[in-house]
Amino acid sequence: MKRIPANSASATRGHELVSSLQSRFVAGLERLAAELGSTQRFSPVEWFRDEGSHGGGVRFETADGDLFGRGSVNVSQVHYDDNPDKKLGSASAISTIIHPVNPLAPSVHIHISWTEMKSGVGYWRMMADLNPSNANKEHTDQFLAAMQKAAPNSFDEAVAQGNRYFFIPALGRHRGVAHFYLENYRTGDADADYALAKTVGEASIDTYLDILGQALQSPAVAGKEQQAAQLAYHTLYFFQVLTLDRGTTTGLLVHNQNDVGIMGSLPAYVDRDLLSAWVTRMQAPQGKLLTALIAALPDTSPALVDEPVKQKLAAVVRTHYQTYPEAIDMQASGYTIPPTVKNHS
Repeated sequence: MKRIPANSASATRGHELVSSLQSRFVAGLERLAAELGSTQRFSPVEWFRDEGSHGGGVRFETADGDLFGRGSVNVSQVHYDDNPDKKLGSASAISTIIHPVNPLAPSVHIHISWTEMKSGVGYWRMMADLNPSNANKEHTDQFLAAMQKAAPNSFDEAVAQGNRYFFIPALGRHRGVAHFYLENYRTGDADADYALAKTVGEASIDTYLDILGQALQSPAVAGKEQQAAQLAYHTLYFFQVLTLDRGTTTGLLVHNQNDVGIMGSLPAYVDRDLLSAWVTRMQAPQGKLLTALIAALPDTSPALVDEPVKQKLAAVVRTHYQTYPEAIDMQASGYTIPPTVKNHS
């Protein structure tokens, strides 16, 4: 089986950029692991959209190691060059999440994507957010300073959109401490837009690697309180991704050929009891969604989120929004909402 790439030059350039970011991040993570004496590495997993005729992707993943409980660095390109009925030409993206084992080391989520329509209109989506279970102000300040340097003219807008997108109304708090989010980003200068996406991607990766190195090389040792805070935070992360994250939901609704990859952002363990305590806070019909998600988890404390569980969770999310399509409007958004599902229809 072979993945057929998109035809357009801009799609090729977008895919080359996200692939270079993937290589940069995986190499940096593995280099840090080697420096720390760890044997944990990332393994490539390839997936195909419609047996490769409409693209697919490769993710580098790791799990249950001494440094990373879960880690996924996914690059994909989906296109419809052979289908004149589709409005979407192609979408090329890197989407990555790292959940370290050490409660004092923060998680990170980074997403850079280029989407182009057959009309010729194209736009970038740039996200970078630092997600510690035990906050460290110096790490937060370092991450935000790096993003401001990378995108000085767009920083304020990106932080405002990020703070809006990652707010969890049912819990009255945010996921993460540093949020950078530019949606539907395009100006009249395609080269400048590309350069910004490249700079944001590289800055977020390099800064996180530095922060991660600081945390993992620190002599500080996490106690029971920090470990409990990590489980609670990972539970919140699970909650936000599966009940609010528009990218996750639309990905699952568009196709079912990469469910495990789309669910790559989920942490290794969550607290079922804590999730259950949040059901009554949900606006209808989202309480039904959370109840079904909890039922898909193993009845253990804490509950392990492995690949079979991820597949069950993906099916729950897909079924819920097919049953209650109006619930999509309850999902998180920045200032604009891209019609992703409609574009793929």
